[in-house]
Amino acid sequence: MSSLLRSTAVLMLAVLFGNCHAGFPDKPINIIVPYAAGGPMDKLARQLAPQMSSLLGQPVIVQNQGGAGGNIGVAMAKRAAPDGYTLLLDHVHMATAPSLYRKLDFAPAIDFEPLGVVAESPLILISRTDVPNVFADLLRWMARQPQVTLANAGIGSASHLCGLLLQSSLKLRMTTVPYKGTGPAMIDLMSGQVDLMCDLTANALPQIQAGKVRPIAVTVREPMSGTPLEAVPSMEKLGIAQGPLTIWYGLYAPRGTPTPVIQQLSAALTTVTNSAAFRKQQMDSGLNPVNDWRLTPAGHRKYLHEEINRWAGPIKAAGEYAD
Repeated sequence: MSSLLRSTAVLMLAVLFGNCHAGFPDKPINIIVPYAAGGPMDKLARQLAPQMSSLLGQPVIVQNQGGAGGNIGVAMAKRAAPDGYTLLLDHVHMATAPSLYRKLDFAPAIDFEPLGVVAESPLILISRTDVPNVFADLLRWMARQPQVTLANAGIGSASHLCGLLLQSSLKLRMTTVPYKGTGPAMIDLMSGQVDLMCDLTANALPQIQAGKVRPIAVTVREPMSGTPLEAVPSMEKLGIAQGPLTIWYGLYAPRGTPTPVIQQLSAALTTVTNSAAFRKQQMDSGLNPVNDWRLTPAGHRKYLHEEINRWAGPIKAAGEYAD
């Protein structure tokens, strides 16, 4: 962002909110990332932080607090003072945790103030190379097998969640094979030890391009134009009525954070997310920056409620819990 644009954005924020909550911010702001450093969410946070810092006029520091599948960091953010100086960046885990965990130290829909959904990543259903990738042929092939194996990267992972919805939509139970991470699952898929797997498009693309796995369907409605996956059909087009599925990332403040502070933080988040530099960073990372109704506190809250309800049924039907 140029110095002129940055100055203009700071001025706009001051005009809009300067009289709402005097003095905020007057010290550094922490963004808790409830996972270890180096992953996709950590990268997103470290791209978001400096641009928000430029707008807010204070350092924005990323604090990694992993453990318990993200729950430790989320609980830490919940307990933080509701003053706008501690924020939380988390993904679809905020919607799935209430169903995946029978004991939880936080309630995402109650304990947090949503600020906006920032970015999302589609997923793709892939198979080993000798499985039919034409969907009608795949269904016939599946019907003939004594069992169909569906790999995932562990309970609560993107691949696990996608697999739950796939089985629920097809009304078909597969033999799920959990792994400790995407890497080992992908290795076994490529070697033919398992049949199918869902994965983030960014993760699967290199193996698809190398011809080591076959793409079957993506989990978004629109073709992925301008990417090597633009010819891959959507699950919806194939009649899999699960609706769009993405791993989405949102920013939160603790419950009780003053409304003027929420508005100020949301305005900064919207400015950053709509900037050309940030959008390019996300697209280069395989993420789609969000620029719709979800990029507002009210829209994010509505979407969070919808996603919590969406995941409750499949997770309960599977009877697979993370604790």
